[in-house]
Amino acid sequence: MRVGFIGLGSQGGPMARRIVEAGHPTTLWARRAATLEPFADTPATYADTPAALAARSDLICLCVVGDEDVRQVLFGPDGVLAGLTHGAVVAVHATVHPDTCRELAKTVAAAGGTLIDAPVSGGGMGAAAGTLLVMAGGPAEAVRRARPVFDSYANPVVHLGEVGAGQTAKLLNNLLFTANLATARSTLALGAQLGIGPDRLGEVIAHGTANSFALGRVVSGGGSLDRLAAHAGHLLRKDVGLVADLAAAAGADPGVVLSTADATLAMMNHPR
Repeated sequence: MRVGFIGLGSQGGPMARRIVEAGHPTTLWARRAATLEPFADTPATYADTPAALAARSDLICLCVVGDEDVRQVLFGPDGVLAGLTHGAVVAVHATVHPDTCRELAKTVAAAGGTLIDAPVSGGGMGAAAGTLLVMAGGPAEAVRRARPVFDSYANPVVHLGEVGAGQTAKLLNNLLFTANLATARSTLALGAQLGIGPDRLGEVIAHGTANSFALGRVVSGGGSLDRLAAHAGHLLRKDVGLVADLAAAAGADPGVVLSTADATLAMMNHPR
């Protein structure tokens, strides 16, 4: 399968390299030429525009930041849709609103392609190790076709249902992660007041039943959320806001997880 990849950041870069190393013919596009430099030692080729990339690709992977970034890459001047080949699959790895994927899926279908949402979890280290989690939503046949490529950087790949289901699962995952940050930080702070430093208490909990990925992030920050807030606070605020909107639209009660996530955002000085 010929693959086009857009979004070569801290997570997308290692994903694209895994695709190339797995032997898939790969075309890359980036706004900044410097982003392509790490691929100079690979067989990957470069396109001048997203449209040119799409014309060479059976699967186009979009690992950009948010809703508007996805729309711009798809519909902007010389965007992906301008060069989309009949039967091509567009995989949205960005974390966006499920309704955005449902809306875009209709437009891509009208152009002769299929859009699936495939947000990921695990970060750049997970991508480099081939252990990302892919949460996929969309037609089963399109997910099946994309799976050999996903398998180059992910394990597991979970198909959750129709378009938008993957995004919903990713947002719920990020909501719980955000909430866990508050409980982890508060627990470490309480431990310090009771005479046990965050490093030692973190070491104990990491081997106990209360261990969590969030705890590890707080411990690595010395018991503070400041470092995480600096590079991820705005993204967590975006994702928590999207989940809150979904719950409100569905008339669902999000319960304590949303209020606890909001407490984390307040601690990070990124209130929703």
